[in-house]
Amino acid sequence: MDDTQAAACFTALSQETRVRILRLLIVTGSTGMRAGELQRQTGIPASTLSFHLAALEQAGLLRSTRQGRTTTYAVRFIGLRNLLTFVTETCCYGQPDLCGDIARLLPDIEERDIPMTGSFNVLFLCTHNSARSIIAEAILNKIGAGSFRAYSAGSDPVDAPNAEVLANLKNLGHDISTARSKSWEEFTTPDSPVMDFVIALCDTTEGQKCPEFGDKVVTASWPLPDPAKFTGTETERRVLLNQLYSMINRRLEVFINLPFGSLDRMALKNRLDELGYSSPVNA
Repeated sequence: MDDTQAAACFTALSQETRVRILRLLIVTGSTGMRAGELQRQTGIPASTLSFHLAALEQAGLLRSTRQGRTTTYAVRFIGLRNLLTFVTETCCYGQPDLCGDIARLLPDIEERDIPMTGSFNVLFLCTHNSARSIIAEAILNKIGAGSFRAYSAGSDPVDAPNAEVLANLKNLGHDISTARSKSWEEFTTPDSPVMDFVIALCDTTEGQKCPEFGDKVVTASWPLPDPAKFTGTETERRVLLNQLYSMINRRLEVFINLPFGSLDRMALKNRLDELGYSSPVNA
């Protein structure tokens, strides 16, 4: 960061409303906050809020992510960290031990933006947990074995997975011995595995109160056609199932090959949201 960039940051922060917005977003970490919720919490009119958010983003202190009609704002911790580093690098005549308070602050900011690495737990959600989420769970456990552990659940699970889906998975070489439909509540107990990613595969869970899966989880929505609505002959339905399988498989192939070591959580969410815009199967 140079003098000009630092001056732009300070200019953006020279208005008390923007300082308040920044402080509020710092609390949310890299997950950020939707514009509507930000407006609700601050009480700032939408047009005025947009003006302040744009100023902070232009200065490199915020970043926005758009999904459909919803925009989420989050602090660019690397920008904030660069600003603090710039103004303190010559502090105390080169004796950083005299700047203990600032030195302790910088690691806190660094910690919030750590890239995700290692192995991951992924939960696929669908209303009935009978088809799409079952397919995604089976595929990821096969192609991501060793680095990913997949689970599936539903908001209103049926008694058993779709028989045609299970038969198709078995024909494609997947182990279906443990496949079952279950409620997402099974993943909210203290003994439940901690999820790194939660991916919804249908639109119908919108409007329902989704359980809390932790403040570090990365969420995404990949709307896909419902096999329960596939019509036609058995052969025609099998073709549609194979197309759906291929679509989920392609997305998961991209997913497992993302550069997890160099992306923070917000960047990963952006990439997952982009996958959600892939062309759907014609149902």
